[in-house]
Amino acid sequence: MSLINQTSRSKASFKPSSRRAETSRIYAHPLPIIFPELTYKFLGLSLTRPLNPHCTALFDPLTRSAWVSNSGDATLLWQRGFFGKGDLSRSEPSWLARQINTRKMKGKGLTSEEITAKRRAERKQFKLDRAKAIAAAAVEAETVFNEQGRVIAPGIAPDGTRIIPSAATWKPSSASVPSEQSPLDVAPDEEEEIESIQDLEHLQLSLQEAFFLVWALDCLTILHPETNTSFTLAEIWNTFQNAYTLSSVPQPNAPSPPRFDNPFLVSYIAYHHYRSLGWVVKSGIKFCVDYLLYKRGPVFQHAEFAIVVIPVYEDPEDQANSPFKLQNAEPFTWSWLSTINRVNSQVQKTLILSYITIPAESRVSPEVLSSPACFAHYSVREVVLRRFIPARMRD
Repeated sequence: MSLINQTSRSKASFKPSSRRAETSRIYAHPLPIIFPELTYKFLGLSLTRPLNPHCTALFDPLTRSAWVSNSGDATLLWQRGFFGKGDLSRSEPSWLARQINTRKMKGKGLTSEEITAKRRAERKQFKLDRAKAIAAAAVEAETVFNEQGRVIAPGIAPDGTRIIPSAATWKPSSASVPSEQSPLDVAPDEEEEIESIQDLEHLQLSLQEAFFLVWALDCLTILHPETNTSFTLAEIWNTFQNAYTLSSVPQPNAPSPPRFDNPFLVSYIAYHHYRSLGWVVKSGIKFCVDYLLYKRGPVFQHAEFAIVVIPVYEDPEDQANSPFKLQNAEPFTWSWLSTINRVNSQVQKTLILSYITIPAESRVSPEVLSSPACFAHYSVREVVLRRFIPARMRD
């Protein structure tokens, strides 16, 4: 017979399931474009038009990114596809929510970053309490041995209970970790102060994310940083390539000369390849890789795959004459490969080497670089690399 009755079981499972349902509702759309339900059909074709929002971003040549300052556009792009990151946050743009939560001091409605900080503080306090308990148990055992001449099990009370706390039994004390306080009434002047907080955060899009939203989805407009006028697609195409040159001023004109190994083109090929396959692609600099692939998004689960982009020249002469020094273009050492593989294996990620073949200029005319039609001449090959662990892989 179960010790948990039906009522307590439903109460215990209500909060996690409701939280998951709320998260699925907020992040229900994988892309900014929404395809509504079919309402009208004519000759088997749907007459319903997709809902395509039009967001605005400002190009910043110094950081090689596009800034979305409108909070509504930033929220839309994050909740529909997890595009960009908050410049004052670790991932989700939550700076304003953290400031409001801090002013109210209610302890409820914590953001993801505040929850992470709270867990880290609790974990640190647990390690300190465990270290103190181990030291005290060792001193007690040594004292008993010196005075009474008998050996006792350290960390075990006379009644058989454990004195040293474990991760399953330890509870944070109110003195070590601030507990959630009951909601307090906010004075009218405090409400005015909270409402007057200016949102200083913007959503920062990489050039690859921005071009994907402009060219593939047609839901983003890029503005010139000086004239505040909108770029055309041809100007965006040239400006993003020129962002990787030495010039710090955006140049809408065609790059001279255009090259197939432009760093923007190589990185965008990999980004577009995995985005078009349905993966959520985020930066992987935290784990020493180029990209991380999420099945649904960072709020649902951790990334499953880590991508290392490796450019491969079809013609070695193009690499010798190239003004760009592409990362991972030269043969890498086994120590580097083992380090990257070990880092990602420890965090349960599968390492994938993504080889981007750069077409030879002797075979393909550089004139095709005037438009995104040049993407058809690139190819992507993938090699899955796993670290062999004898103790875990005997079966």
